[in-house]
Amino acid sequence: MRVALVINTSWNIWNFRASLVRALQAAGHEVLAIAPPDDYSARLETELGCRFVPILMENKGTNPVKDAALTRRFYQIYKRERPDVVLHYTIKPNIYGSIAARIAGIPSINNVSGLGTVFIIKNFVSKVALGLYRFAFRFPAKVFFQNGDDRQLFLDNGLVKREITDLLPGSGVDTQRFKPAAEFTRQQPFVFLMVARVLYEKGVVEYFEAAKIIRQAVPGTRIQLLGGLDEAGGVGVPRATFEEWLKSGDIEYLGRSDDVAAHLHRADCVVLPSYREGTPKTLLEAAAVGKPLVTTNVPGCRETVVDGRNGFLCQVRSGEDLAAKMLQVLRLNDADLRGMGLNSRYLAETKFDEQLVLNKYLAAVAAVQRK
Repeated sequence: MRVALVINTSWNIWNFRASLVRALQAAGHEVLAIAPPDDYSARLETELGCRFVPILMENKGTNPVKDAALTRRFYQIYKRERPDVVLHYTIKPNIYGSIAARIAGIPSINNVSGLGTVFIIKNFVSKVALGLYRFAFRFPAKVFFQNGDDRQLFLDNGLVKREITDLLPGSGVDTQRFKPAAEFTRQQPFVFLMVARVLYEKGVVEYFEAAKIIRQAVPGTRIQLLGGLDEAGGVGVPRATFEEWLKSGDIEYLGRSDDVAAHLHRADCVVLPSYREGTPKTLLEAAAVGKPLVTTNVPGCRETVVDGRNGFLCQVRSGEDLAAKMLQVLRLNDADLRGMGLNSRYLAETKFDEQLVLNKYLAAVAAVQRK
């Protein structure tokens, strides 16, 4: 079969779907990668063996004229490339790609990897998004959700039929690639790490607030942030604002990196104060390398933490509570800190191993093939 993966960035395919690409190829399928071109597009062809098909797509905004044009572009590509099944990810492919696939007579499988700003902020745009989901999700053969809260929200709002839905443990994590260090080491001074794009909805403001509190309580503590700036659509922190925040010296900004694992290994605890997620890949990777986690008690994030066993859950949008939970981790003795890390690893192996995700996708593709 010819299987098309359709996502809003090539970077996303490279970072989050490479294992799925390899699994599909190993099962004898040809894989097309359809996404806007970026620095990772060529690597999809040279290193993953996909055929890359570029598409123009604005990830933010809900301009109806532009969205109609995007649906047409999806349709033209699907008619030209004739995939046997299309796997959609992220909001615009899920909505407009599903409509285009239906018109082109091609079955689709969707993945709701997070609800995005339109579900966090209740306004006219969110009402439009609900209507678009309700229409577009009449068409897929299967819709995967990454946590039960998101699935229930779609069911409660009548956006999807229960019988076509299923749950995945996020994107899963490669527990062979992401492994704990051979020996436990506590960094001196203690190191916290947040891995996320610099977006308000990721809890960046609260992370800066918590950093100030922690460094006043325990001077010298290192508090790091790894992730790119994203000023598009008004959801990212503007560069000038972010650079002004950094002047306080409370946070070390590490920029972007293709080797997240190396940074995870050099941290004592990984933090994500997000407002809502699908299931955050960075926390799964941190768990797999055996790190305690601090994250918010919200859908998607809370699935990664058994409170008090492999980390702590904090209140959303509260820098003060985030700081309190981070300080609880910092003040653990070595044995308890190591124990929390081991519990994270156990959770990664038993609940979030990516093979669980790959098996469900291979089965869904095979089911479409039988029809």
